[in-house]
Amino acid sequence: MKNLLIWLVLAGTVLANILVDEERRIVALGDLHGDLANTLEILKFSNIIDEDHHWIGGDTIFVQTGDVVDRGYDTIKLYELIQNLRDEAPEQGGLVIPLLGNHEIMNLVGDWRYVYPGEPETFGGIEKRKEAFQKEGFIGSYLIPLNITTKVGSTVFCHGGIHPHFAQNGIYWINDQSHQNIVPYMESNGRHGDEHGVFGGNGPTWYRGYALDDEDQICSVLDEALEMMEANRIVVGHTVQHDGRVHTRCGGKIILIDIGISSAYGGRKGALEIIGNTVKALYKDGSEDLDTPPPFKPKEEAIVHEEL
Repeated sequence: MKNLLIWLVLAGTVLANILVDEERRIVALGDLHGDLANTLEILKFSNIIDEDHHWIGGDTIFVQTGDVVDRGYDTIKLYELIQNLRDEAPEQGGLVIPLLGNHEIMNLVGDWRYVYPGEPETFGGIEKRKEAFQKEGFIGSYLIPLNITTKVGSTVFCHGGIHPHFAQNGIYWINDQSHQNIVPYMESNGRHGDEHGVFGGNGPTWYRGYALDDEDQICSVLDEALEMMEANRIVVGHTVQHDGRVHTRCGGKIILIDIGISSAYGGRKGALEIIGNTVKALYKDGSEDLDTPPPFKPKEEAIVHEEL
């Protein structure tokens, strides 16, 4: 079994790239959007938590691809749940990796367009909510160090998608840009501090090309990005799959896991499981095998030269 190798940034506090043995279980969950009840149900049938909401996932790596906030009322409870699981998982050899979505960034810069009426009262009022998302606030101080993207084995996770324009610089660069610039971006209410567009409409938290563009055109773009990131697939949320099912495109190289978990989108329940190169969608009534590409091989490994 290969040793778990963890690359860290920000003085060892944030995971960027994890190399795992082939049989290590990975579970990923898309947009939660303020719905604690549905989130708990999914985590239970995915064998991540018990009835008391404690970690039972063993050495599972659990990735949540952002957009915990907005469109629902359970903002505080969901962030508390994720932080508690992140603390508990290492006791069993597990790992929890929360990522930033576009709605986290929107709330950090003061864009509250999708905050449900009545949700600020769960904080004690609008001013208390504002304080919570400040850099010293109990939510802001948790969100600011989070990564935008991570790679576990040969699978990249992010909220929206990573275009080659950003992939060419690598996932470390993307995360470093976020860590370096998110506070000035917040303090300017999103007007300054994003020189490279990491937080912008084509950045990794907003990009929808892999989910929506014609496969005849976008799959070659995706191939380019995956080669740059040395990965064989990317898992994203952000773009709702209105039938409530996890979908793949480009032969399984892109996996779309925003299935509308929140009651705002119909309250669909499902998660993604990856073990080695086997990929499944998990639902309450069973699992479904998904398309998967061949394991990633660097170009130099893929070329076989035979002496004549």
